[in-house]
Amino acid sequence: MTESGLKVVTLWPGDILQVKVPLPFSLKWVNSYLIKDERGFTLLDPGLHTSEARAVWAAVMADYDIAFKHIHTIVLTHQHPDHYGLAGWFQSQTGAPVLMSEKSYAYTQRLWGDRRIFGADLAALYSLHGTPQLLLEQISPHLESFVEKVSPQPEVTFIEAGQSLKLGGLHYELIDAPGHAGGQLCFYSREKKWMFCGDQVLPNITPNISVVPGEEGDPLQQFLDNLAGLRNFEVELAFPGHRDPFSAFDGRITEIIEHHARRLDTMEHLLAERSYTGFAMCEKLFGTRIAGNIHQFRFAMSETLAHLYYLERCSRISHEDQSGVIEYKA
Repeated sequence: MTESGLKVVTLWPGDILQVKVPLPFSLKWVNSYLIKDERGFTLLDPGLHTSEARAVWAAVMADYDIAFKHIHTIVLTHQHPDHYGLAGWFQSQTGAPVLMSEKSYAYTQRLWGDRRIFGADLAALYSLHGTPQLLLEQISPHLESFVEKVSPQPEVTFIEAGQSLKLGGLHYELIDAPGHAGGQLCFYSREKKWMFCGDQVLPNITPNISVVPGEEGDPLQQFLDNLAGLRNFEVELAFPGHRDPFSAFDGRITEIIEHHARRLDTMEHLLAERSYTGFAMCEKLFGTRIAGNIHQFRFAMSETLAHLYYLERCSRISHEDQSGVIEYKA
């Protein structure tokens, strides 16, 4: 099946169907996986709830003679809307349980349950780092726009790192994968050396690493530590949340680590020349790529802060409070 020149479905070893579910922003699609077993199918990360996504799913299920009753389990690697959004809708059609980590689920309730509080907290964080009021005023409406794309909300059964889960007749180990998303899980089969890695390790693009208000710690350090841990797993085929499955898992981890090292060095050098607010640094790094796009700005700003927090925790930079706005310097 193809959609606007894009091959939507690819069959991988182990009767794993990769389905490219469309997204209305720059990533273009998110990978969902239908994993076949003797009972039917497990659906991993069904995608964002849009009419375009539902249309693609209707066509895929018709082409492959899959009925809703054949989907017995829905599994989520993490809580971001492009992975989580259709979970409740699929649950309403199939009656299947939705499995995700407790920490991931708690974030969904903050983001789309207490979203006004979360939006205010995010705006306050960005304001502290020099973001203009015009942008701050767009944050809550932007978050509100996602509510319909994650509705209805699913009833969730919790799974956690350290447990195992049967997918496609194989036992998968559940691995904690923080940094990109608190509570994210990867799934590893020692028998096949396959890894469903969510957005933790992506080919061609680097996962977003964001500071989230109300979550303590250093997300970039957590991410880098986790990447080092994932190197202990021998992976012959990785199934990512975006782009296509790939084999060079360890090599891709090296590339991602090196990308962040270069980014950190660039920021430190810039801060040796002059002080920057978080917002000014974000503009310097991302420039026109975020102009006029609050969705892109939110990712870029939170990732900029993650790098600044990391540099300060490593004592490579420091900050000063300038009349209620933080400025960083080397």
